[in-house]
Amino acid sequence: MQSRCVTGGMLPDFLDDEVVAAWTASGAPLVDLLRQAHTPGRLTGFRRGGRAAVLVTDPRHVHQVLGVGGERYVKRSHRARPLLGDGMLTATGEAWRSQRRLLQAMFTGRGIQRWEHHIAGAAARVVELWAGRARRGEPTDIAEDVQFFTVDTIWRSLTDRPLDRETYVDLAAVQDIVAALPADVGGAAALPPEVGAALAALDERTHRAIAEARSRHTAAGEGAGAHAGDDGEGAGDGGNGNGNGNGNGNGNGDGDGDGDGDGERGPSVLDRLLDAAGTDPAYTDRLIRDELVTLLVAGYESSARTLTWAFVLLDRHPEVMERAAGDARAVEAVLSETLRLYPTGWLLPRHAPADEMLDGLLIPAGTDLLVCPYLTHRDPAVWPDPETFSPDRFPARTPLPPGAYLPFGIGPRACLGTRFAMREMEVLLGELLARFTVETTEPAGEPVFGINLRPAGPLYARVRERA
Repeated sequence: MQSRCVTGGMLPDFLDDEVVAAWTASGAPLVDLLRQAHTPGRLTGFRRGGRAAVLVTDPRHVHQVLGVGGERYVKRSHRARPLLGDGMLTATGEAWRSQRRLLQAMFTGRGIQRWEHHIAGAAARVVELWAGRARRGEPTDIAEDVQFFTVDTIWRSLTDRPLDRETYVDLAAVQDIVAALPADVGGAAALPPEVGAALAALDERTHRAIAEARSRHTAAGEGAGAHAGDDGEGAGDGGNGNGNGNGNGNGNGDGDGDGDGDGERGPSVLDRLLDAAGTDPAYTDRLIRDELVTLLVAGYESSARTLTWAFVLLDRHPEVMERAAGDARAVEAVLSETLRLYPTGWLLPRHAPADEMLDGLLIPAGTDLLVCPYLTHRDPAVWPDPETFSPDRFPARTPLPPGAYLPFGIGPRACLGTRFAMREMEVLLGELLARFTVETTEPAGEPVFGINLRPAGPLYARVRERA
């Protein structure tokens, strides 16, 4: 990275050190300090332990840091590195660009269509579960149900295999690991000993999946070679699809028909990574593991939390729930507004390795920049009555200012799986609202501002079939 020489310029306004010291002594979450520092439309900040942090919330500043300045303001050291290793979220520079290029086509454009059958199969399991609970008059834990759905969906996409209960237990332990990661800036922190067992189980599960996929991958390659010149590749893919879909669907009771051989299906993510390993020595089993865990965390955490928040909000606004039943556009608007109020990635830290100027103010080298979608999405200049849940805001009647809405980030490091996440959430929420009414049986937990934004505890509800 080329150095930049910037001279002059005023510094942003910083909180008094006494205010920061009082917050530190209180043990309050980081979001409380950010609220104290926040002044709409201005760059503000604070100092702790000799380090400066600038809070970035105004849309034009967000756009400058994440969009225009996406290559200058970097990730100093990702807080989730102990979990994600060198996966795409934590990678930087050419390694990141190479990893993103490999996976981009699978999650953008028409590539998203290859996952439709996986999304449908995973959604069918939850619909069946809720139908049984409704018949028996049993409550259900919505937070747990949507988490199983999102883990099932991403696991099918990663491995081309439906999720079994034993695998789910190992994979869902990711939430305990994520909860142990620091919300604060300052780089990656070592994981506490109590989550070591969960991380070991996750590693064992992913390495087992890699070994099993490599075995299938090798066998499929040999079969294709044996039938070379006889359209063997197409026949082999169709045959594997039917066999895996019918066998796994019947065996797990999904009935999802995971392999009917339609033309939109292609290799799983793991197959693509194994292909890359054949030509690129960087793709060791460790890096493949890191990519799988990265996609697992990114593919289920944000979607599961957003779906949970959506049901929390819909329970408070039953009239909106009724309007969204059977209306795909209303469902999409509900999810968009949920992501505005509760963006899972509520804090996006960046770092200035060189002196920069931002809106006429000096950002000295070594400064951390805290982009906070949670506060940006509550800017009254952009979002009138910002604390109110109002899906009618979407789709926006006039274009939003760049940087005003960023539940999946913006710029070169925006979330690769945005369309995947939105599609899976739209499918499940749409199907559940069209078939069931939902009423929570106890209040939702308070927001927890960890490395992600989630409601505390379970979300128990009674579901009833619509007449």
